[in-house]
This record gives sequence, structure tokens and C-alpha cells, in this order.
Amino acid sequence: MKRIVVVGTQWGDEGKGKITDYLAQKADVVCRFQGGDNAGHTIVLDGDKHSLHLLPSGALNDNIINVMANGMVINPETLVHEIETFKPKHLLISDRAHVIFPFHRAFDIHAEALKESALIGTTQRGIGPAYADKASRIGMRMATFVQRDAFLKQLDVMLRIKNDEASRYGLDPFDKETIIETYGRYAEQIKTYVTDTSSRLNHYIHTGKNIVFEGAQGSLLCLDHGTYPYVTSSSPTAASVPLNTGIAPWLIDGAIGVTKAYTTRVGQGPLPSEIDDVIAHQIREKGHEYGTTTGRPRRIGWLDTVVIRHAKQTGGLTGLAVTLLDVLTGIDPLYIVDKYILDGVETESIPASIEDFNRVNVHLLKMKGWTEKISDIKSYDDLPIHAKSYLQTIERLTGLPIMIYSVGPDRHQTIERIPIFLPRSDLR
Repeated sequence: MKRIVVVGTQWGDEGKGKITDYLAQKADVVCRFQGGDNAGHTIVLDGDKHSLHLLPSGALNDNIINVMANGMVINPETLVHEIETFKPKHLLISDRAHVIFPFHRAFDIHAEALKESALIGTTQRGIGPAYADKASRIGMRMATFVQRDAFLKQLDVMLRIKNDEASRYGLDPFDKETIIETYGRYAEQIKTYVTDTSSRLNHYIHTGKNIVFEGAQGSLLCLDHGTYPYVTSSSPTAASVPLNTGIAPWLIDGAIGVTKAYTTRVGQGPLPSEIDDVIAHQIREKGHEYGTTTGRPRRIGWLDTVVIRHAKQTGGLTGLAVTLLDVLTGIDPLYIVDKYILDGVETESIPASIEDFNRVNVHLLKMKGWTEKISDIKSYDDLPIHAKSYLQTIERLTGLPIMIYSVGPDRHQTIERIPIFLPRSDLR
């Protein structure tokens, strides 16, 4: 495969950044295709932890061209900070990506407060309001943002609307001059990176480059196919890549679905396999299950293969990458969800109604755990027999081959069972 999508098969935080970073060693281009700085990717390299919120996971590799595509909404403040911190050598930002402003964050916080008991659990980074403005055709594209006259003209329009909304909501008006001064400076700092990334990606494709397309969040947070309304404001599925990058659908060769060896979720919404006991605490602490962006403790559940099959159905998956297998060492027995029970009837699909999803019970397969340390193994043959059985059961229940699995946070603790890329080409 030359063009592969890395997507989460759960509710995000599956380890996509780690898998993308691993694949990037044989890639020419890493492209982030949706979301904003509400997501975080953590990459551990030689024991050092690096957290990225906007930059693609290839930013730590000087040989990689990093693309921020048109499907993203970008907070310039966060972007400038990450550029200054990580100093990516090759960065391209889509001129069609949309810009997040302070009023987007303010309205996000205000709307969440009004929901009271019906909280979605957003990160309050302004992602939803920015996508809403995009759909309402009053948002600002990067192409406009980095052209001073166009920026001032469009900001006038946006502030007339936003300050009218602010007055109706009882919020303070947003100061035009402050935004011009601050965001005008950000525009100057990033303008050299802004370009037509659709044209560049198509050029790389037709010259045979290895490309990794990287999403944020997970498939169950998809605006269309996730656990609505407890979802993000875009689609993190492989199916959304063509629209969000400006390439033809048939140019995607496959998709790697990343799943933890168990299940986690941050924020509100259903988690049918959730556990809240000493085992959940053990997994949370050993797996460092706290949000990269918010620091919130993640909810813990047994591995749910109904969720993975839903990601396969709605986004299309070629194979799986299973992360954090080592975290389950010492837990016996282990459980895997193979189907749901709703109103006494077995089902293998996820209900569209959130009310129905909240009433789902899970059917669990009981499995034998292992006690042997696996963080230093280098091949599948070296795994304990019960760890192999666990992976084989995942393959059987999902109908997908496990192409990669990891036994620790570092890049070298990643084992590729099925080769995905040929070595990187010579980018000139």
C-alpha cells in the first residue's frame, strides 16, 4: 500500500499518534485531515514524551512533509506555539482550512454551560462553533486569514454577527482591535506555510509517495456515525478523507484501525463495557489513561468488538493496530464484548438512538490472562500463549487481521506483523 489512513476505532485516545509515528518512518508525507486542537496525540521517542494537538504526527521527523488539510479547524495560537516548540522542517497548511477565533471558544463554553445535565463533555476549544460557522458560510478560511485586507473585511462581517449573538446571550462584546493585533501577528507567522494542499497531495500521489492520512478522535465520535450527540463536529473515519483532503476516493489504498487492547472514553456518553472497580483503576494508572488535551481521567471498559465492527462498517478498515497490550499483563480473567443485548434481543450493531444505546447490555467472553512481562518482546512468536489467544480472538470477532501491535509506549515497542509500506522514496 502507498496511501494508508490511520483511524481510531473507539472514542479516541487509541494511540493513533504512536502508530502514525511508527508508519512515518517509511512514509514521505503525513496528512492530518480533520479536527482541531481538541485532540491530542502523544508520541514517546527514546523515553521522551511529546504531545501534539494540531501538527501531524510526522512533525518529529525532519524527513517528513507534514500536511494540515482543508478538513481541519485551526487555532492559530496553538499552531504558532507548536511550530515554535517542534520546529517542523516541512509543513504545509491548507488555504481552505478554517480558523478558530476567541469568540468560538466563548460560545463553546457558554453553550456547554446551558446544557446543565445534558452536557456533551466538549473540550471547550471552540471546535463545534468553528465548524458551525463553516457550515453557515460565515467562517474564515486560511486563504483569507493570511491576506491582511481580506482578513479585516471578513472579520468585520463575523464580529457583527458574533457581537449580536453575544448581546443576546448576555456576553461581553468581542474587541475588534484586540483580535486584529493578536491574530494579525499569528497570520504573519504562519502565512509562508499556507498553500493549496489538495494540489500538493495529488502531486505526491501521482509521483508514488508513501502517504499516511491521520485523523483525530475515533470513529464512534463521528458526527454522522458516532454516538450522537456525544460526538465531535467532524468525521474522523477513513470515509471522510477524500472530502477533507481534496483527493479522489479511489486513491486511498486502505485503512488501519487503531484500537486499545481495552476500551476508554473521555467525557459523557454511553460506554457499554465500562468497569469501575480496582481493575479499572489498575488499567487507568498503568496505561496513564488521562486526556492529552484536558488531563481528565478516562473511563475504562473491556474491549468492545461491536464498536470495532461498527468502525469497520462505516469507515472501511484493512486491518487493525492493537495498542497497550502490555497494560493487560497480570489481569486474570480478561473479558471481550462480542455482542449486545437490547430488550432481551441479541444484536451485533450499534443503535442510532442514544436512549437505546444507553440501555444496551453487553455479552462478555471470558478469557485467560497472562502474567509474563511482554514489554521487551520483538516478535509475535515470543508472546505468551494467552496473549496470542487474546489477539486471535480479536481477529476472529472483527474479521480483521492484526497488522501491528504494541507492547509499550516507545516507538521500538511496536511490532509490525504484516508489512504496510515499502521503504520511503526519495522526496525531491
